[in-house]
Amino acid sequence: MKHSKRYIEAAKKVKGRSLYSLDEGLNILAETATAKFDESIDVAIRLGVDPRKADQMVRGTVILPKGTGKVTRVVVLANGSKEEEAKSAGADEVGFAEVIEKIQGGWVDFDVLIATPDVMGQLGKLGKILGPRGLMPNAKSGTVTFEVGQAVRDAKSGKIAFRVDRNGIVHAAVGKKSFSVPDLKENVVSFIDTVNRLKPASAKGVYVKSITLSSTMGPGIRIDKNQMSEAE
Repeated sequence: MKHSKRYIEAAKKVKGRSLYSLDEGLNILAETATAKFDESIDVAIRLGVDPRKADQMVRGTVILPKGTGKVTRVVVLANGSKEEEAKSAGADEVGFAEVIEKIQGGWVDFDVLIATPDVMGQLGKLGKILGPRGLMPNAKSGTVTFEVGQAVRDAKSGKIAFRVDRNGIVHAAVGKKSFSVPDLKENVVSFIDTVNRLKPASAKGVYVKSITLSSTMGPGIRIDKNQMSEAE
């Protein structure tokens, strides 16, 4: 793989496979995120689980205390009074039949789709459109609920959903390079703490195997997981 000169220069600031404390890693991240746009800051946690086993699937949600740094576009599928509740909470689009028709036509210009339980039976036809994009409402992620107002506010304030991939890795964007180091640290700690609390009872051996920070265009920075308890 060929890298740009900018990436190569940034990589020189990371000492091979060295492990850094969270504070050190975030400070290096601030130096290596040199792209001209506001890069996303990502965390990747390699877990000692087998995602092929249902009882070792790790998935959940977390509200990042300092937000995500981006505007979250929220659509709500609901009827009656729940439509007004969603609109009052700040949803970008609210409706039912007309919204489903738009999505069937290929419209997916949103980040979160929330639906009330009574309309979920109508969403099967949208599976091939929403599923591959991770947009299908799910009770476990809090996007299938009658409490649509709270769900919209949570999504707008920095709530993210995550799940372990087939390689046993959990990924999440936890902010932007424009965030201060203390704000990024607070988000990272919240995310890692949530993943730790979701450890499956059937998982044996080491649960968190490695933690890596990176910016959109920057090199990975390995964090010493043994120091995370102190950071928390």
